Amino acid sequence: MTQARRAVVIGGGIGGLTAAAALHRRGWQVTVLERAGSLEPVGAAISLAPNSLRALDVIGLGDEIRDLAAWAGDGGLRTPSGRWLARSSADAAAERFGGPLVLLHRATLVEHLAAQLPPDAVRTAAAATLADSGGPDRPARVTTADGELEADLVVGADGIRSAVRRALFPGHPGPVYSGFTTWRVVIPVPGVDFASHETWGRGRIWGTHPLKDGRVYAYAAAVTPAGGRAPDDEKAELLRRFGDWHDPVPAVLAAARPEDVLRHDVHHIAEPLPAYHRGRAALVGDAAHAMPPTLGQGGNQAIEDAVVLAHHCDDLPAYTAARLHRTTAIARQAVRVARLNLMTSRAGIAVRDTAMAALSTAGPALFLRGFDGIADWRPPGGTARSSEAESGGRRMLRADPGRQPLEENTP
Repeated sequence: MTQARRAVVIGGGIGGLTAAAALHRRGWQVTVLERAGSLEPVGAAISLAPNSLRALDVIGLGDEIRDLAAWAGDGGLRTPSGRWLARSSADAAAERFGGPLVLLHRATLVEHLAAQLPPDAVRTAAAATLADSGGPDRPARVTTADGELEADLVVGADGIRSAVRRALFPGHPGPVYSGFTTWRVVIPVPGVDFASHETWGRGRIWGTHPLKDGRVYAYAAAVTPAGGRAPDDEKAELLRRFGDWHDPVPAVLAAARPEDVLRHDVHHIAEPLPAYHRGRAALVGDAAHAMPPTLGQGGNQAIEDAVVLAHHCDDLPAYTAARLHRTTAIARQAVRVARLNLMTSRAGIAVRDTAMAALSTAGPALFLRGFDGIADWRPPGGTARSSEAESGGRRMLRADPGRQPLEENTP
């Protein structure tokens, strides 16, 4: 009987768990090493677009996650006074991209991913170091406090400050500050009825979106020097920056406690890596291509990475070829979008808002065009979904995928 090949995944976040699940389905023996004491992620919500949902179909999880979508009707883009700049069309987006946008808590997604693995596959409080990336004639080696592990494949899924990336590409400069910080809350806000929206101000944005469990996911971002913190607490900082914005922003802030508010500076990898693999080791997610969260694609691209890596697990150069160009282009687009929606020039803002309103008036298809080539991606090798489900059936996008909710990017 042939012994199963062994994969060691360093990092138990969304990309790492998806990679582990995809490799497990292909018959690999998988060990996930997570340095934190539990898999419960630090963070708030994540938006999953049709591209990553189709990737989740590969591991049999797509429809479970689609069922967690909260119906919010059409949404759109607003100014701080509440004026609508653009209305998103759920019908047009569903027709264009063939599936829903699902917004859910990161912990919920992690729970579903972990359930795809054998009970003993995940080790928490298990810091790990890539000692040798291996080669054609030798396995990769990973050092842990409990000893050394040999592997046919090591997956570096250890985030934006990836030690695996540094080991593989020691000359790479690593992530840089994106120029803005973010705040996020997931809280109940009783008695508030609102359309899902994002609001663009001067060097500031705010978004408010419902979750299926009845809570509200709200996020904010502002241009600010790196390393800043509120002199009192971050709720007070949000009140200073956003307290006079349109409803439901004041209601969300009133419902939030200081301890509910998460704040993180945003970093991204500005200089692309030369490859996403070396030897028998490969990178996924933020370890490979951390990007600003302005397209909501960081987690989506990590999920894509994971299923493509499993597909090309016997040919890592093919994995790099499949992922490097795509993720680099999306990361650069996310940087451009950040410059647009966090613009500080009053004249530039006036032109921007006029252009967004005109695009919306011209029709939703034109407004959605910026997401072509992203949300319509399909995984290699197809999926097990039925043709009715693949076409989207009567499912609707819960928000405009051209303006996905701002995604977390943590150091």
